[in-house]
Amino acid sequence: MTETPNPNIIDADTMTGEMRPIRRAVVALGSNLGDRVGNLQGAVAALADTPDVWVTGVSPVYETDPVDSPDDAGLFLNAVVLLDTTLSPQRLLDRALAIEDAFDRQRSDVHNAPRTLDVDLIVVGDKVHDEPQLTVPHPRAAERAFVLRPWLDVEPDAELPGIGPVATLVERLGDQGITRRDDLALETD
Repeated sequence: MTETPNPNIIDADTMTGEMRPIRRAVVALGSNLGDRVGNLQGAVAALADTPDVWVTGVSPVYETDPVDSPDDAGLFLNAVVLLDTTLSPQRLLDRALAIEDAFDRQRSDVHNAPRTLDVDLIVVGDKVHDEPQLTVPHPRAAERAFVLRPWLDVEPDAELPGIGPVATLVERLGDQGITRRDDLALETD
């Protein structure tokens, strides 16, 4: 990431006066059911409308082969959103899950089943969480070109904490069946 979150930069909650650090977060989006572009655009808009979240960048859109999905899974559209936030990682996860639910994400016992929307927290500042419902940095991010390639496009000097430069990881992974879709773009307004 371009900047290490500065614990001295704070935002005061206007209701409680509580001081909270501003952290950079990386959120990966994916969709392979329904209006895939509309789903991704809706997720960007919902993140931008979240109190205490400021969207600072949105990657190009990539079309990707499904990874570890059922044989009948369709192609995904993927993108990465950079944001600054004073939300805790758990509150940001709660928001991500609420956004998925708003787009009729159906959860099943099938591993990596097709979905209308996937909103994954990749990095939240320099926080490391390893709990049953939340692990950041995302445990498989270093293996996923569909996360790293869009992230690299929007933040060329990005680093995956504890792993290394995203550019090095992308070089190691190759394209893994991903294609940049310059005919598709997500808006931040």
